[in-house]
Amino acid sequence: MKRVSSVFWITVAIVLVAVVFGVSAPDSFEEVTGNIQAFLTSSFGWYYLILVTVITIFCIFLIFSPVGAIKLGKPDEKPEFSKGSWFAMLFSAGMGIGLVFWGAAEPLSHFMAPPLAEGASNAAHKEAMRYTFFHWGIHAWAIYAIVALSLAYFQFRKGEPGLISATLKPVLGKSMEGWLGTVVDVLAVFATVIGVATTLGFGAAQINGGLSYLLGVPNNFFVQFIIIAVVTVLFMISASTGLGKGIRILSNVNMILAVGLLILMFIVGPTILILNMFTDSIGGYIQNIIQMSFRIAPLNEEHRSWINGWTIFYWAWWISWSPFVGIFIARVSRGRTIREFLVGVLLLPSLVSFFWFAVFGNSAINVQNAGVVDLSQFATEEVLFAVFSQFPWSTVLSVVAVVLVSTFFITSADSATFVLGMQTTYGSLTPPNRVKFTWGIAQSAVALILLYSGGLQALQNALIAAAFPFSFIMVLMMISLYRALTKEKKELGLYFKPKTKKKFPDM
Repeated sequence: MKRVSSVFWITVAIVLVAVVFGVSAPDSFEEVTGNIQAFLTSSFGWYYLILVTVITIFCIFLIFSPVGAIKLGKPDEKPEFSKGSWFAMLFSAGMGIGLVFWGAAEPLSHFMAPPLAEGASNAAHKEAMRYTFFHWGIHAWAIYAIVALSLAYFQFRKGEPGLISATLKPVLGKSMEGWLGTVVDVLAVFATVIGVATTLGFGAAQINGGLSYLLGVPNNFFVQFIIIAVVTVLFMISASTGLGKGIRILSNVNMILAVGLLILMFIVGPTILILNMFTDSIGGYIQNIIQMSFRIAPLNEEHRSWINGWTIFYWAWWISWSPFVGIFIARVSRGRTIREFLVGVLLLPSLVSFFWFAVFGNSAINVQNAGVVDLSQFATEEVLFAVFSQFPWSTVLSVVAVVLVSTFFITSADSATFVLGMQTTYGSLTPPNRVKFTWGIAQSAVALILLYSGGLQALQNALIAAAFPFSFIMVLMMISLYRALTKEKKELGLYFKPKTKKKFPDM
């Protein structure tokens, strides 16, 4: 195929091997991914915690640094998209399905089995919200931001191709134009395929859960296969229309549906409890953020298991998604300053996520405390719909949720096909449709294999395994970006300006 790089063929071959292995020996496939996941979480949990915290600190440092004034593009360039569309696209790509899938399920799970407190207690309620905020807050978006910022800076400011390997030239030099650069890009593309496939698996499971709860449709792999097949056709149609049409329009639709669902649940749910817990949880999050960032529980196996299953899983999920989300956010952020970019990417999505979990999480915990129904007996993908059943307009809420997951599904997959196409056509901003279609089929196939071989647990195992090698590339990206920005800061004469003392006239 014209303009296709060796990265395309190598990664397609690796994905094909994984798919064949998963189809021919699903039990062995689940066992292998499970063993890798167990080894990485037990031996490198400390590494994930330190890495993500360092990334977060580095992003905050750049916001207050003089280099924050540097524009991601030429000095006179203006942003391609309005702030509303920009935020909608980065949010849809970055969190979409996950928010709907975990919105009620994660706080409820933490409430019933908290990391420290006694289960189903007031202390557990506070812990549940605090840790949910932690998992979906600034740390998560910092992972996306550092990859996106590196790509946007080197591509739009320095004229490099939009490849992960191109961001490492200040550290590894021209070797990034040879076989070593190919290895870097293959790791990035493979992590993206696994990360997106995992999210598509979650989405298919929840659509199935919603249909099962609403219409009695069986909740099994066959139905999930049909869902993924239908949505694959839809997102490939969207992908063929290009970034400015399909993805932008769907992203705006997503935001309208998400805001509508959020407002409706806020009104019919325990409104005062939601507002009180939202306020209290932000305070608890800020007060405990350092302790949560480094908590590894080395002397308590039960607590450590909780951290492995939640915090380490989330950090790996965000890392595996960061090539995809980072490249996509970089693509739509041209013309913004580093400071504007980081503030927008770190703070706005975090605040929206906090309020989302406050609304759906506290509604779920309130239902559980009422004792009318035991939500913990439902499958993860069905919890949200079980919560809706206890409130007015439950059918409307459930239908909107299913449609929202579906549109988020399409947007995420659509965005991913663009990013994967870009990464495997030498950084082209307009990858051919046939390349995007190939990646669309590949990521759907991986999602199906993961669901077939072990359901949601297999999805989590694959994520942690795929994220680990790419995490080292992220370390190099930070070093590379720091070197390049330091050099440009000197060239432009950007320094902290000391405040001048006011002179008062002599009396």
